[in-house]
Amino acid sequence: MNRVLSVVFLVIGIVLLGYGVHASESLGSDLSRFFTGAPTDKTVWFLITGAICSVVGISGLVARSKN
Repeated sequence: MNRVLSVVFLVIGIVLLGYGVHASESLGSDLSRFFTGAPTDKTVWFLITGAICSVVGISGLVARSKN
């Protein structure tokens, strides 16, 4: 069960990172970056959440394989 949950976290993390990269290349993010110097909040949250989910998934798989 833990292995399945780790894989689910990893897949969700990869999908969220993909959305974040795609959102960072959008017109709204480009305009936000032009005026404020930073991408939109939505883009940042996609990237942060995707990275956290990916790390949780990978660490779950690695820790599980050591046992």
